[in-house]
Amino acid sequence: MMVRMLTLLFLVGGAKTALAQCSDADKKALEAFDRAWGNASVAGERAFLQNVYADDSMGLRPLARRPRLRRSTMRDAERNRANPQPAAIPRDNYIITCTPNTATITHRNISISRADGKEETFYSRSIHFLEKRGGRWQVVSSTSNGLNDQGALLYMERDWNEAWTRRDVAWFEKFYAADASDVNSRTGEIHTKAQEIEAMKADKSVLESLELSDLNVRVDGNAAVVTGVNHVKGRDAQSKPFERRTRFTDTFKRDGRWLVMGYAGDQHSPVRLRQVGSD
Repeated sequence: MMVRMLTLLFLVGGAKTALAQCSDADKKALEAFDRAWGNASVAGERAFLQNVYADDSMGLRPLARRPRLRRSTMRDAERNRANPQPAAIPRDNYIITCTPNTATITHRNISISRADGKEETFYSRSIHFLEKRGGRWQVVSSTSNGLNDQGALLYMERDWNEAWTRRDVAWFEKFYAADASDVNSRTGEIHTKAQEIEAMKADKSVLESLELSDLNVRVDGNAAVVTGVNHVKGRDAQSKPFERRTRFTDTFKRDGRWLVMGYAGDQHSPVRLRQVGSD
């Protein structure tokens, strides 16, 4: 099932060129629509949900018959109204493509459960197909599947890059293990969690793009190793351009959620990247 979901996501991503009529404003509007839809589902707002689904909308659930989405959603809305949900499930990593009359929205969902005082994080991916009917967007089909550990770790690598780009200290505080240690393969330096965060704060470089490729994930129980290549472009503290491709090895452990134990390589530390044209 995971292979089917990933195949569909690749098809969606590959459709960006063909569906080039989708402007940034269109994408923002569709993301806002999706978030409002999610909030309405949690709150059980029947009036809002009645207009979201087309009369002939169908759910895509493998190995099961395909129910009418509007009918099943109304039943869920009644249950949510009778038993209010604590909060909407966070959604991120949106990929949106559209034409004037069709749209595809995919996003990641993050759900957190608590049992015996311990927090557990789970991830899933949703894909929604919409058509514009009567001047408004309506959902004609939708599916959602849980992400396995490999899928969750691939997203985590992307989140890690984005956290470095934003200098997001909160991300490192949350997703680095307390005993994490990072090894620079060129200098042999070892950084603790605290040292890595301080290095990030002190770094004055500007990251323009970070692209991951050649990723491979291996999971063994509550431990995992991810290898790949990170292609980083940016400008250093003196505004001189730099560019580097670095092969890396990242290690993780799972304790309620996946946590970084450390990396070998300098792909996440742009302060140590060489400048373009240097040795």
